Formats: sequence, structure tokens, C-alpha cells
Amino acid sequence: MSLAQILATAIFVIMFIMIVLDKIERQYVTLGCGLLTLVLVFGIVMRNPDAIFETLNIRSIFTLEFWYAASESSESSSGINWATIIFIAGMMIMVEGMAKAGFFRWLCMRLAKLVNYRPIPLFVAFMVMSSILAMFIDSITVILFLAAVTVELAKLLKFNPVPMILSEIFCANLGGSATMCGDPPNIIIGTSLGYSFSDFLTNTGLIAAVSLVLVIIYFYFVFHKELETAEHNGIDPGTMPDPKEAVKNKKDFTISCAIFACAVVMLVTHAQTGLTVAFIGTAISVVTLIAFARYIPELMSKIDYKTLLFFIGLFMVVGGLEQTGILEIIAGFIGKVSKGNLKLMIAIIIWVSAVASAFVDNIPFAATMIPVIKSLAATQGVDLETLAWALSMGTDIGGSATPIGASANVVGTSVAAKNGYIIGWGKYCQSAAPATIIVVTVSMIMIFIRYC
Repeated sequence: MSLAQILATAIFVIMFIMIVLDKIERQYVTLGCGLLTLVLVFGIVMRNPDAIFETLNIRSIFTLEFWYAASESSESSSGINWATIIFIAGMMIMVEGMAKAGFFRWLCMRLAKLVNYRPIPLFVAFMVMSSILAMFIDSITVILFLAAVTVELAKLLKFNPVPMILSEIFCANLGGSATMCGDPPNIIIGTSLGYSFSDFLTNTGLIAAVSLVLVIIYFYFVFHKELETAEHNGIDPGTMPDPKEAVKNKKDFTISCAIFACAVVMLVTHAQTGLTVAFIGTAISVVTLIAFARYIPELMSKIDYKTLLFFIGLFMVVGGLEQTGILEIIAGFIGKVSKGNLKLMIAIIIWVSAVASAFVDNIPFAATMIPVIKSLAATQGVDLETLAWALSMGTDIGGSATPIGASANVVGTSVAAKNGYIIGWGKYCQSAAPATIIVVTVSMIMIFIRYC
């Protein structure tokens, strides 16, 4: 290995260790390591200004293809993926507008009323809703509101909210795997490899739909005793709060619903219209800010800037691995181990992704693996799409296995803890780890059957 490769690898490993240790805020870790990559690896060792500019990738923003193209395959996957950054920022603004209008609380209370506030139907309904919402909205936001409303309903209906919160967390991660905008790894995979919303929906979406049925049955059998006990509490539905109380301003509520509907339509049709996710994210955020002009300072202050900076630093570090050829070496190793066998290659990618994502953030892992699977497809003569779906399901679902595997897990358990319901590693993994193994296994089998 050359000095540049050793340095790039060392910086990446140090970044991963520091993210796992969680002693320093992760955006500072990735930005610092990204800066080291630019200065030490590209500047001092390689003396290659072009590598710096390619990794920063700012020029791509000023091209027509970045905003409008027949497909997004022309976009460079090297360096900072600005399409991902802009799209996530835009969706964050839209979601905050919807929250301000009371959309999420109204939806939860309305659904609870529809099932007559019975715990078992409520349990199933909230799992389904968690999955569906996470297809279009960041799973962190979905769980933040669902967990809070679940605790509120648990107090009113006198049942333990922990089983529902655990199942909602898992289903949010599962629902996120179904679409390109549902989970950050999918956004990165889609924008880097040029896949559309419908590409994900017809591939990972089908796997997620089958898995959801199995997961609902699984969680019911795990928690049925607690749920059946809650069924006998005899709560009068007439004493429950009216869902309409969640809507403070009908005009804002209607506007937020219309904006969300437009976002869904634009995402579903973007492969046909040629509108890139960067354009969609920008358009949705601008419309939201215009519609909620009086709340602009509040909406802008609630954007998760830390996550966006985390992404920027991460892409720079991964760019170092790509520019120095480390990722090609990893791809060559996987190819050598699998000996060109597509099934073995899929199994390695999906299980390594799942296990890694259970303990470390799945976002950097996905970003690192994209150039690896591209290299595998090129050198081993296998279909890139097949490897992409394996990577997507492995990273999206693997994070569900432990309390720290995905951001939604951390948020859900934190909301429960704040309300006096402590969910430790044992309690969490006891139900989530087997569910993760079930879904990853089902995903692998379905990919084998469909693509091999």
C-alpha cells in the first residue's frame, strides 16, 4: 500500500472509532477527518489539486444535469453528494411545516379513534402507519411524533407503551427501506447510482411489503400477552380527546397536506419528469417557507444542521478512500472470496452490511460501499442493481437490531425514557434482534429468487 492509501485508511478508521465512541459530536468528527483527507492525503502526500476539487464536487451544483436530467446517472458519485444534502435539507423544512400545522398528532389521534382505541388493533395500525410514513418522511421525525403520541395514548388507555414503541421503531426502519427517500442510505444509493423512486418501490419496496406482514405477526406473538391484558381495561372511547384538537389552524393544516402530496407526486414521477431530487428538495422547501412565511425563523432554526454537516464531512473522507484506490482493493477482495458467485456476493454484502449497521451508523457504511459495489459490478460482470438492493436492505434493516444502530432507535428509546419507560439493551434486543434476522434472511432469499 502507498502512503496515501495508508493515510486515507487510517483517517477513515479513526473517524469510525470516534463516531462509535460518541465522545465528540459526530459532525465535528467527520468534518475534521474530511479536512485531514483534503490537506494530508490530497495536498501534502498526493499533491493532487484535482482530487480536492473532485471530492468537494461543487462544480456539479452549477450543471443543468444536477437540477434537470432524464436520469440522475450522469451525476458523479465521487466526493460530496450535494443532491443528498439539498434533498434532505428540503424535506426537513417541509416536515417542520407539517409538524407546526399539527399534521402528525392529528393523524395519530384520528387512527386511534378509527380502531376505537382498542390496544391490539391500535398496535397493528401504528406499525402500518409507521412504515407508510417512513416511506416518505425521515424515520427520526416519524418516531419522534409516534412515540410521543403512543405514550400519551398509553396513559389514557392504561397500557404499557414499550411494546408499541419497539414495534414502531422497527417498522419505521423497515418502511424507510421501501423507497429512495425513506432512509438516508437509500437517498445516497439512489442519487449516486441514478435510481428513481419507482426503482426502489418495485424492488426494495416489494421486499419491505412482504417483510412487514411477517414482522406484524412476529411482534404480535412476542407481545400478545401484554396486549391482551390491556384489552380488558374497559376504557370509554367517549372520554378520549377529539383528533380535531390537534389542528390549531385549518388553513396551515390544508396547505401542509397539499405540499406533502405535491412532494410525493414529484418523487414518484421524477424519473419521467426529469426533475432531480435536488430540484424537488429545493422546490418543496421554497414553497413551504413561502406558505409559512411568518414561521421562517422558527422553521430554519429547526433544520438539523448537524446531520447535514455530518454528511459533508463523511463524503470527503469516503472520497479519500475512492481517490486512493482503497475501495477498489476491497471490491477485489470480495470478488476473490466470492469467486464471481453472485449469490455468495449478495450474501456477503447483505449480512456484512446488516451486522456493521447494527453497531455503527449505517450512513457512512452505505456511502463507503457504493463505490465498492460499482467496482464489483464492473470487474465481476454482475448486475449493479442486484448488489444495490442487497446493500440497501442490509444497511436499512441491520440498524434495527440494537438501540444504537439507527437514529430512529435512539430517538424512540429516549422519548420512552423521558416518560419513565426505560428500554435497556436487553429489552430492546430481545425483540428487535430476531426480527432483524428474519427480515434480512427474507430479503436475501427474495433477492436470490428474483435476480439470481
